[in-house]
Amino acid sequence: MRVAVVDIGSNSIKLLVASRGPDGRPVEVLSRALEVRISEGIGSDRPLLGTEAMEKGIAAIAGLVSEARGLGASAVIAVATSAVRDASNGPEFRDRARAATGVEIRILTGAEEAALIGRGLTTDPALEDLRDFHVYDLGGGSLECLSFRGRAVERAVSLPLGCVRLTEMFVPRPSAPFDESSALKIGSHVSDALAHSGFALPVPPGVAVVGTGGTLTTVRAVEAARRGVPLDQADALIAVPRLREILAQVGPMDLAARRQVPGLHAARADVFPAALATLLALAETGGIQAFQHSHRNLRWGLAAEYLG
Repeated sequence: MRVAVVDIGSNSIKLLVASRGPDGRPVEVLSRALEVRISEGIGSDRPLLGTEAMEKGIAAIAGLVSEARGLGASAVIAVATSAVRDASNGPEFRDRARAATGVEIRILTGAEEAALIGRGLTTDPALEDLRDFHVYDLGGGSLECLSFRGRAVERAVSLPLGCVRLTEMFVPRPSAPFDESSALKIGSHVSDALAHSGFALPVPPGVAVVGTGGTLTTVRAVEAARRGVPLDQADALIAVPRLREILAQVGPMDLAARRQVPGLHAARADVFPAALATLLALAETGGIQAFQHSHRNLRWGLAAEYLG
């Protein structure tokens, strides 16, 4: 049996086709991500999905669903996160996508999103020795924060701190170099949001920190390109000083120059500095020295839920 999961995020729309392995965990058949940003305007007081963004998003969903069915997926699960959840016309997007693809889209609450990310992390063999750990998943619209005790989620919080959202709020000209003023405003906003979130920080001594989401995947891709190796051969342990070094490298560049950085997808180049600034503010608030990167988040959680 194969299941397909379509994750409609703020910055990208992703597909995972998975089957059930001998140990009960999902096994990847195909994974794909399309950089289709449907979240323009998410930083406003009343987010609204634009007509063109919805059309591009629906076309991307239709293509991924067709590909999944071609691979023999017996079920297609589609979920939408922060961009659709927060938009006043999110239900309209859901209905139009269903009419075009025949697939029902479930708009996740922040709590549901965080819990499924947590379940996805527990399927990662590289993390199977961890018992007590924190997880931080930075997306385009939100930041999910989870604490695990005995491999069970103890606390989960979803915060509106995604990189697309904060770029719109605090970066007046994303095409220009990323200035110190924007970095300070993002840092202050993130620290304040974390302080009022009810999520326990700093991270307790001896508790590992796992990071997921497109920003850390991009950081790892930049490192892989620098070393001339495939992504999975780049070190999965990403030290916070290295995040600071990469921001110092790409921050002074304008958008055209950032789009030429090996490993940095051109569609993410405008929000990448704000994303790094967000992670650095999180690290400072939480006393975090490094993030253990994992690819397994929301999609894997949904696949595990279905196949399990």
